Amino acid sequence: MTTPDQVARRPFLTAEWRYLVMLNYEIPRAVLEPLVPKHTVLDLFEGRALASIVGFRFLDTRLLGIPVPFHRDFDEVNLRFYVKRPMPDGSARRGAVFVRELVPRVAIAYTARLCYNEPYTALPMHSRVPPTLMGSPGRLMYGWFGNAQHQQVSATAVGEPRPLVRGSESEFIAEHYWGYTRQRNGSTVEYQVAHPSWRVWQAEAPSFNADVRDLYGDAFVQPLSVTPRSMFVAEGSRVAVYRPTHLR
Repeated sequence: MTTPDQVARRPFLTAEWRYLVMLNYEIPRAVLEPLVPKHTVLDLFEGRALASIVGFRFLDTRLLGIPVPFHRDFDEVNLRFYVKRPMPDGSARRGAVFVRELVPRVAIAYTARLCYNEPYTALPMHSRVPPTLMGSPGRLMYGWFGNAQHQQVSATAVGEPRPLVRGSESEFIAEHYWGYTRQRNGSTVEYQVAHPSWRVWQAEAPSFNADVRDLYGDAFVQPLSVTPRSMFVAEGSRVAVYRPTHLR
């Protein structure tokens, strides 16, 4: 027999996230502060506010355990930054806030906006990634078409994948296991994203060619026009995304 608690903890979405290209930028705190949801504060790395352009593959996507025809495998590109929610016991839940998320199908964007109020946009997309997990994927590219132009994020994975180093910038970027989203009425929803710690490749030759002003607003144009301060490619894993909870 399924208990109410088991139903509440049943993942809303499960999938594999693979070949995550992560280009990381320092962003002025004044740019991000207005976007921080209630009940959270910016999560800083060595006193710096960071944001990441992330491109990756969704594979074997299921809603409540059920695969949705023609919507199981697809690409996503997002811009996210990092926050934490202080807890009563003195700990903190470390999470991400999304500025914009691009996916190739309207139904995916509609479901994410309806259930989480996440800022999803549907655009024609394509990618160049290996069809299966392999030792060294080489050059990875996630592209989309917007405003009649081709836009893309890409990087080359080099060497062998290695576990995240404790205290490193790559660990800080990758190890945020909660999502926070501001709602239309100003409140905040929180949801958990569960996955094991990832192995990562070093990355080189980053490229980010996009209409930043159209996608993210004027304030992000200058911070995202420079070379990333760090970059890596994450191997990824199976993930589980749980139902959102309104914070009171």
